[in-house]
Amino acid sequence: MDRFNILKEQIEASKLPQHVAIIMDGNGRWAKKKGAGRLFGHKNGVESVRAIVEASVEIGLQYLTIYAFSTENWNRPDEEITGLLRLILDSLINEIDAMSNNNIVVRFIGSGLNLRKDYLDKIHNECRKSWNNTGLNFNIAMNYGGRLEILEAVKRLVQDVKEDKIDIDKLDEREFEKYLYTGKFPDPDFLIRTSGEKRMSNFLIWQTAYTELYFTDVLWPDFKKVSFLEAILDFQSRNRRFGGI
Repeated sequence: MDRFNILKEQIEASKLPQHVAIIMDGNGRWAKKKGAGRLFGHKNGVESVRAIVEASVEIGLQYLTIYAFSTENWNRPDEEITGLLRLILDSLINEIDAMSNNNIVVRFIGSGLNLRKDYLDKIHNECRKSWNNTGLNFNIAMNYGGRLEILEAVKRLVQDVKEDKIDIDKLDEREFEKYLYTGKFPDPDFLIRTSGEKRMSNFLIWQTAYTELYFTDVLWPDFKKVSFLEAILDFQSRNRRFGGI
């Protein structure tokens, strides 16, 4: 029996996180070690995305959210930005039928700022093919920033208050969360960051208030099914107290 199946047998379904979020870090450093350009690392990182989606389906995970392109990524060289945006769209087009056939629901979450309408329309039209599915909810955080998400939520909330659609005196956390990009999803139980960096990088900063964090030195293109299950087993060994004793 290979290591993946050995680890899979150790997974306790009753202790499985409902929602796993991943900061996919290390593509550039992985490519540099190979003597290649950063886009080479991003292209190989797609293989890891495929592997983790497959593993998530195999263990029965309900929600998986990956950080594909942040609002800060616009500060990178134009060539890398163009290549990343093309890679994200091409990967979606190439994978959407297989994912849909595996009962996966695919959604993009994030802001539309700085993205062309035809690009957003293509993403929307591809994702629609999966929206009648009932299996893994696979969320791709695209042009995403946690602070921008909260700011845009506040703007929509203020507009609804002006139009008397909501009573500000009855506003609570649960009501506010409906205005976030993730309003229809549960908060992540578990967040994984690869490459040895230990920070949140403006990712799901509202939603991760009580999320368990897992940091690994493995660079994202090397993070495959075995690494993922090792992380899940680490989560299952923890005692989550949520401020209690």
